[in-house]
Order: sequence, then structure tokens, then C-alpha cells
Amino acid sequence: MRALVWHGKEDIRCDTVSDPEIEHPRDAIIKVTSCAICGSDLHLFHNFIPAMKSGDIMGHEMMGEVVEVGSEASGSLKKGDRIVVPFTITCGECDQCKRGNFSVCERTNRKKDLADKAFGHATAGLFGYTHLTGGYPGGQAEYLRVPFADKTHIKVPESLTDEQVLFLGDIFPTGWQAAAQCDIEPTDTVVVWGCGPVGQMTIRSAVLLGARQVLAIDRIPERLSMAEAGGAITINFEEESVVERLNELTGGKGPEKCIDAVGLESHVSMGQPDTLLDRAKQVVMLENDRPHVLREMIYVCRPGGIISIPGVYSGLVDKIPMGMAMNKGLSFRMGQTHVKRWTADLLRRIEDGQIDPSFVITHTVGLEQGPEMYKVFRDKQDSCIKVVLKP
Repeated sequence: MRALVWHGKEDIRCDTVSDPEIEHPRDAIIKVTSCAICGSDLHLFHNFIPAMKSGDIMGHEMMGEVVEVGSEASGSLKKGDRIVVPFTITCGECDQCKRGNFSVCERTNRKKDLADKAFGHATAGLFGYTHLTGGYPGGQAEYLRVPFADKTHIKVPESLTDEQVLFLGDIFPTGWQAAAQCDIEPTDTVVVWGCGPVGQMTIRSAVLLGARQVLAIDRIPERLSMAEAGGAITINFEEESVVERLNELTGGKGPEKCIDAVGLESHVSMGQPDTLLDRAKQVVMLENDRPHVLREMIYVCRPGGIISIPGVYSGLVDKIPMGMAMNKGLSFRMGQTHVKRWTADLLRRIEDGQIDPSFVITHTVGLEQGPEMYKVFRDKQDSCIKVVLKP
């Protein structure tokens, strides 16, 4: 089969690789009908996330048709079922899964010893996302083996298109969780840093959850326009002061809820000197990530507020103003998405017409164009916001 394969920093190729096979009775094999490139994939593309190996298959946003089912998954799945595959692999039986904490499933990370050393305790296995999370082949491919398939799937109706439901596997529930863990009240101002695909879903989730006003910060005109269409007041940080604008829109009190949909790769800008220092530290391996957004959120957030972090971070960050956060009494909520905690509700909202997640798609191409589209997506060329691949 064909698949997009990681060969090193900024080196993704469309290779011919072995077809997946049933390896355990709980497995299933799907023929991938749609997959996507995620912002988190760019962290791997840039080699910011450790423990990638040459030959790893990329991708964690995918869906398709079941073509083979293991004996222990046959009670939940059958050939011909149309499913979205969450990026988090879940057993459904451990203490964390029973609590709905699916992204920290205790059983699915097959590289547990490695993850224990890196994180203190292993988290769930993830598709296409380094050997710290199991080293599972990803879904930017013609076929995918789904481990623990009896639990790691979302059945979707034939009445909805791939484009409407594909993002139930990652960015839609990620944006929803980012907003939901803010405990939004009708009087709240919610600010979202980053208007990429996750940011766009976060904006619309905050609107659906009833925020008084939603503000969105970015610098790319197409992203800001899409955010405005979703109900946000937009701020271009290259054209105006974020701090001054937020004070103006909140009567000088600051926003109650702040959401980091950027993560480790904050934009490097002469107007933000801390990003220059972070980048220099990255070059000499003194720091992993560029946490400008975290610093800015702590500074502007209203005392007693909540900081929500769906954006991915890889390791060590410097100069985080913890004294400021502690004295302001800020609450931090973060983590990989507990996808299946949210999907029944979100699928219902799609079916009811409350939201059509396909709005975020700007490019649809064949799998063989994937390596080129990684660069187009990274460089925001051709007004690119979200890429869907058709194997």
C-alpha cells in the first residue's frame, strides 16, 4: 500500500509499504477513505517531538471502511462498517477509561517503559505520533490497523459525508474539550490564541457553549476571516497590541477564560522579543518549545480565571511566570483530547445542523501529493488552513 512516511526532519515521502495485518483478536483493518494533515503533524515534520524513527507512517486523523475484523472485535464491528478512528487508542476497561480519561488509557501504549521514563507515567497509545506514545503506524495511508478496535472507533451514518465527520477523530473534540474545560458562563469573555484548525473549532465550540464574547488572535488574514465568520472578534497581533485590545474589550479587567491553540511553535517575531530568545535557545538545545502564548495568557488573564491548553508542548519551557499565575489564582487545564468522551454529543450536533466541521477544509488532494502539502500547510501558502487527503 501507499503511505506517507517520516524519513527525518522535513522529509516526508509517499512510499510503498507492507499492508497491515490483524495482529490481535481485538484488531480491525480499515480501508482509509479520508485522512488529514494536522498541526500536530508539523511538530513531527520539524522533529520537535522526540522518538520518531525513519520509516514511521504519519497521520492521526482518519476514517474509512472496515475490511477485516479480529475475533474479539466482531461483536462491535463488521465488514462494511463506516468508522472514524480517534487518534487516542483506548482499551475501555482500565481505571482511566472508566473515568472518561481516554487520552491517558493505562493499557494501550505498547512502549510503556519508554513513556514511563519520559513522562513519569505512560499515557495512551496514539496513532502516528512517536514511540513515546506506542509507535503505532498512522492513518495517512491506504489501509490502517486499528488496535483495540472494539473500543477505538466511532460509527458514523451514511447520511453524512466524510468531510462532515472526519474531524470527530481529533480537531473537533479537541476544540470542544478546550472550551468545555473552561466552564464557560454566559458572562464570560473567552480568548483563543491561534486560528488554525483547532482554534477554529475552539471558537465555534465557545460560541455554542454560550460565551458572551469570543476573541481570536492570529496574524494570517484567511484564518482571521474564518474566525470572524465563526462569531469571533479578531485581533491581528502584528497590527495592534494584544494587551491593549483585550483591556479595551474587557473594561480593563482581562478575559475570564484563555485558550492556547498554538502550542510549542509560537510565531517568532521582532515585535515579541521573548520568541527570539526562545528560538535562540532551541538552536543551542537549551529549550524545547517557544511558549510565548503561555506567558501572554498568564499576564492578561483575569485573576481567578482559567487557562486551557489544547496546544501540544514537547518538553521544557523557560521563563514561565509562575509567581504571577499563583498570585492571580489561575487554574490550568490541559492534555491530549479524551476524544470518545465528547463524540456522541458532537455527532448529534452535526446531525442536527448546529455545526458542519467541513467549513475548515481549504484543500483536498490525493495521498501522493501529501509531501508537497505538508510544506504548503506549514508555510500557509495558497490560503491553506486544512488539508484533507484522499488515498
